[in-house]
Formats: sequence, C-alpha cells, structure tokens
Amino acid sequence: MVSRLSKSVVPGSLDALVPVTQNLSVLGSTGSIGRQTLEVAKEEGYRVLALAAGQNAKELAKQVARFQPQYVSVMDEKVKAELMERLRALSISQDSTPIIECGRSSVVRAAQWPDADTVVAAITGFAGLEPVLAAASSGKKIALANKESLVVAGEMVKALAARTGAWILPVDSEHSAIWQCMLSSPPKSVRRVILTCSGGPFFQKTKDELNAVTLEEALAHPTWSMGGKITIDSATLMNKAFEIIEGCHLFDLPHTSIDVVIHRQSIVHSLVEFKDGALLAQAGAPDMTVPIRYALSFPHRSDRGARPVFDLLAKENATWRFQPVDEDVFPSLTYAREVYEAGGLMPLVLNASNEAAVSRFMRQEIAFADIFWLIRRALCHFAQMADISAPLFDDMMIAHQRVIQYVMEERICP
Repeated sequence: MVSRLSKSVVPGSLDALVPVTQNLSVLGSTGSIGRQTLEVAKEEGYRVLALAAGQNAKELAKQVARFQPQYVSVMDEKVKAELMERLRALSISQDSTPIIECGRSSVVRAAQWPDADTVVAAITGFAGLEPVLAAASSGKKIALANKESLVVAGEMVKALAARTGAWILPVDSEHSAIWQCMLSSPPKSVRRVILTCSGGPFFQKTKDELNAVTLEEALAHPTWSMGGKITIDSATLMNKAFEIIEGCHLFDLPHTSIDVVIHRQSIVHSLVEFKDGALLAQAGAPDMTVPIRYALSFPHRSDRGARPVFDLLAKENATWRFQPVDEDVFPSLTYAREVYEAGGLMPLVLNASNEAAVSRFMRQEIAFADIFWLIRRALCHFAQMADISAPLFDDMMIAHQRVIQYVMEERICP
C-alpha cells in the first residue's frame, strides 16, 4: 500500500488563513453544481472571470451574457462556433465577448486564470482531474465538487496543494457536513465519520430484482436532482464508494474509520463521532447551494435574508431513521475499500471501470446489475496496477483509457 500524505490541505479551524473569495473560475458551469454556483455568485456579489463548459452552448451563452466573464472554455471548435453565433443573437458586442478557446488546454487555462482567486471544480468524471491539478499547482482556493480527482489522484492533488499553499474546500454535501462538524474540535479528536446515503431508488431490492430495473427507474432519484451519470452512481451506491476514498484524503483518515448508513430522509448530511463519545451531525434541507455557499464564504456564514428556514419540527422532518447498507447487493463500498487498501492505480481502475459500465448501461447495452459485474472483472484484470506509484498525469490518462476500452469491449456472461 502506498504511503499517505499527512499534511492536510483542508482548513482545520476557523482561524485558518484562507483567502477571501472575490473572483471565480467555474469549471463545469452548465452542469447542476455549476448553475447553482453561479446563482450563489450572483447573490453574494462574486465576480465570475472564467467559465468552462462542454457542449451546452445555449446555456453557456446565457451565462456569458449574464456574468460577462473574461475567458470561456468549450469542448471543441463546433461548440465554439455555436456559442459565438448565440452571443451575436443575444446582441453581445464584440468588445464584451470574452476570449473563447476549446480543448483540454483551454480548461487548464480556465483553472489557472490569473485573476481568479477561487476555482469551483464541478466537471464530472476523470475529465475533471487535469484542471484540478492545474488549479492546485497555481495555488488557487479550490471549492471541490469533483469526487473523481481525489479518488484517482488524491495524493498527487494534495501534494501539489501543500507545495503551493492551495486550499481544498469540500462542496459535496456529505464532506461539507463532516468538515463543518470537525471544525468544532481540535485535530486528531475524531474516532470515525459516518456518511449518510439516501439509498437511491433501489433501496431494499434484491440482486434478482436489480437485473430487471430500467434506465428510467435508475434515473429517478428519490431526493436530489443531479446529472445522469451521478444519478446512476447514486443508484449503485458508487457515489458513496467514491466518498469513502475522498473522505480518506480530505480528512486524513483510514477507510476503516469511515462508515456509511442509509438515511432515506436525506436530512442528516453526515455525522462525526469524537473520541470522547460525542456525536455531531449537520442537518438541513437537501439544498446544494448551502455547501457551495459555505465553501466560498468560509469561515463566514452568509445571511440569506428572509428565505424559509428548515423546519425541523415539520411532520415530514420529525422522524429520522438510519439503516445499514447491504453490501452483498450493493458491493460498491466493498470495492472502494479494496482499491484504497491496494493503492497504486487501483482507485483509477475503479473509477474508469465504473465510468465505462455506467455509459454502457445508459446506452441500454447492459442490465443494471451488470455494472457491478463489469467493475469486478476490471479490478481483477488490472490488479497489477496496484504496483504503480507516483505516475505522471499522461500515464494515468493512458491507464484510464485502457480500462475504459476493456470494459466497453467486455462481453457480458449470461
């Protein structure tokens, strides 16, 4: 197993010298987290200097018109041409049009935009890793909503951040909850953390029943409104598997100190148990603007004015229930602990194999339960990658593509 970096890059106290957010670069601006971040930015008065998006030129054009950034990154020349046409249709003058570039290098440039003090990393999947590394190498404050960057390269990201003075502030609701609870006590006072989980749409289903579920059912999350891929990850509990690994890196904990419980109400966002026996929880409505806002405003808490507060005593909020995860039916958590323990590039194998398997399911090529089968096949096939330590990013990208190709081509055994 690889050695773990001990220096924390997550603020451990309210006195941490974290720079104030003024100017944002938002990566993944047209996605769910990106859009909510921009709403927070508007309310809080942050300037948005750079945007990075994929193919949604229609939404991106509206964002450019509203926030007037200096720089915009898009996927390719086709999207760039469409964006420019839409900006002209919105009567955006030549003088007000930002610099628009495309491709991998443009996302990196957005992540390192000189005048942006804070980068919101909300690009989903392995594609989000390179810009996170770029932001960390530039000493930016990173509001991190991309699980995969820490899953795949947690030690690399943390080493860069420690070297440059970058800070990482968690945006995932669960890790934000853990972080907020931890801020109440001194370092090394935590016994364990407990990640809560809605259980997804298939809670209490059997293995046989999972074989028959449809894509439409898998995309019907009971609580949160998210993008397609992350919604499927919630249905398989792979999002919670990634959160175990992410929590290990963010909070310098062994995976044995991180538990997961089913909490269908999604009111308690996570809990921390301290060595003196105290158990703290962070609770509230399932609203992603809360952790986004806290990551950007830390160590302060914004006054949200006359907005309706969470009513703990309302009938639908008054009863909380916690139940164990059936890891025999949902083995994702087991996979996460195995790959973290193995080290090397095995967390990358888990992430890439899941990415490919979910893609095949969303194209309706495989059954829902086949996602787990394909991931297990990949973990066995690439077990030797546990011996690869401290790889370069290009090596990681090659390994990622190898795993993707393997899973995309693997035949499903009846």
